Amino acid sequence: MKSKRRPKSNSVKHLSHQLQNAFNSLPVHLSIIVISLIWTLPTVGLLISSLRPKDDLLESGWWMVFQHPFDFTQYQLGNYIDVLTAEGMGQAFLNSFTIAIPATVIPIAIATFAAYAFSWMEFPGRQLLFILVVALLVVPLQMTLIPVLRSYNHLGLSGSFLGVWLAHTGYGMPLGIYLLRNYIGSLPKDLIEAAAVDGASHLTTFTRLIVPLSLPAIASFAVFQFLWVWNDLLVALVYLGGTPDVAPLTMRLTTLVGSRGEAWHLLTAGAFITMIVPLIVFFALQRYFVRGILAGSVKG
Repeated sequence: MKSKRRPKSNSVKHLSHQLQNAFNSLPVHLSIIVISLIWTLPTVGLLISSLRPKDDLLESGWWMVFQHPFDFTQYQLGNYIDVLTAEGMGQAFLNSFTIAIPATVIPIAIATFAAYAFSWMEFPGRQLLFILVVALLVVPLQMTLIPVLRSYNHLGLSGSFLGVWLAHTGYGMPLGIYLLRNYIGSLPKDLIEAAAVDGASHLTTFTRLIVPLSLPAIASFAVFQFLWVWNDLLVALVYLGGTPDVAPLTMRLTTLVGSRGEAWHLLTAGAFITMIVPLIVFFALQRYFVRGILAGSVKG
């Protein structure tokens, strides 16, 4: 009889323990649900607005669709069709890729080399130079626009992709060096010394040891830099001007909406179209992104 009662007693205790844990974690779960709803509410409103006709958008708010949520006549794809078939959108997509890919790869390469040098190479003024680089994080981007633009006009870089690549490289470098230096500097010193004892040069250590071990941190910075460059309007507007041949997607959308915002209903659909590529990049690198952020927070 004892052998039959004991499992029943254990199952009751186990169920009681689960209920107690669920009750204790209920406030946390409710808080997460409320914060998630508040966080996603603007995006939901933007999505619904992008699917409504222009006249309905001007007459009422997006939340009015919930009066008759299953009345599908109040939704349409006209805004998306207008944006996708607008003249110059295909060229704008290509220009965005032409700007974003090199403007992400170049600062990653330079920042990784610099982070290794600041972490494991001995040279005079290393700490002072690193402090100066990190201090550039507090310099407002807007302060540099006019001096850099004058230099570009003098050098003939204004209105060219090379000028935008260099600008984004300079603007992203302090953050990249800071993030990567914290990660690379926290790698085991014994590992670096063992490579040196085996006769590995700094270049060999960097390419075969540091880069593979630092992929999470590199991916984290890559996500930040790509999202920044892809969504940028200010830097492209200043250094590329209004030339349609080199205008990225963000600039093309502003001209599509109009100088007075009279076609702002197209902006809602255009926003979701521009989100596609950053979302693909983010979800593709999400695993490395989370690992890189957590590793940096623990080791730094």
